[in-house]
Amino acid sequence: MPTQAHARADGAVAGSETRNAVDVRLSGVRKAYGDVVAVERVDLEIARGEFFTLLGPSGSGKTTTLRLVAGFERPDAGTIELGGADVTDLPPYARDVNTVFQDYALFPHMSVAQNVEYGLKVKGIERGERRRRVEEALEMVRLAGFGGRKPGQLSGGQRQRVALARAIVNRPRVLLLDEPLGALDLKLRQEMQIELKRIQQEVGITFVYVTHDQEEALTMSDRIAVFSVGRIEQVGPPAEVYERPASEFVAGFVGVSNVLERDAVRFTVRPEKVRLLAEGAEPGPGAHVETGRVRSAVYVGMITRYLVELDAGGELVVIRQNLETSSAEVLEAQGRRVRLEWRPEQTVVLEESEDTKEEE
Repeated sequence: MPTQAHARADGAVAGSETRNAVDVRLSGVRKAYGDVVAVERVDLEIARGEFFTLLGPSGSGKTTTLRLVAGFERPDAGTIELGGADVTDLPPYARDVNTVFQDYALFPHMSVAQNVEYGLKVKGIERGERRRRVEEALEMVRLAGFGGRKPGQLSGGQRQRVALARAIVNRPRVLLLDEPLGALDLKLRQEMQIELKRIQQEVGITFVYVTHDQEEALTMSDRIAVFSVGRIEQVGPPAEVYERPASEFVAGFVGVSNVLERDAVRFTVRPEKVRLLAEGAEPGPGAHVETGRVRSAVYVGMITRYLVELDAGGELVVIRQNLETSSAEVLEAQGRRVRLEWRPEQTVVLEESEDTKEEE
């Protein structure tokens, strides 16, 4: 499987000439710190107006890639373009981008309005225009009327909105977001995911978002680039990345997936695609069938998660919605013999990653 992902403005981002334009292009980008290669041979195109997510575990190269686009780091090889212009050697202030960080980086002694206005003031924008744009940005992030408050008087979610308003008020070509929701609790993070997507759609700015959270990526993105050890494993719309993972790494990192090997073929099937039946049940026509014993069953409110030890070797995680299932019934399932089945089209054959091929 190729590690160099040439992402086109199609699928979820097609539909207009504007969106077919490329706002960010990386060509053969490489960055190393001594003997450690952080980014290796990355080719990537991000369409104008796209919400594009760089997803991967710690150390996968996603944050370094964002910093290269921002200009905080310079590549050892390759080029970086913004809106068709080569910015590889330009400093951050000369690039038409803004960055939102996890720690917000607000000035505590300034009011909310002064924080949002700061970048406009530095650029020499006329006072009346500054105030108009600040009010517009605060209204966009649903903080109208909060301009006179200090950051210390706000909740974490509100401070994140201020940081976002400060970034979009400058109307950059590209907004870079480095795990901006990481410091928020789960409920607030989920609310902010919806808000971020709404804001991005309203302002029409290209968002390049870095996260290690698969749910965030699947929830907000037009497309996702999955990073592993400095390379891109797969680029595509969320549904494609989830339903048709291009490698075992993607299958395991984006959501939960089962990996089995039968007749020298490795494949994956998602837990929610597998039907769990009584041992004597008749399988559906053409279904892939496995038999085994329930090793554990965990009741998780809306769903139950089963771990089934297969007679032919290996294990399968199976997820069932608790439509009419009680926690007592779940406990009784442990140790039972069962039959599992899924449709052939729900089986995804896994290709080797480039790293595996190189080792061979």
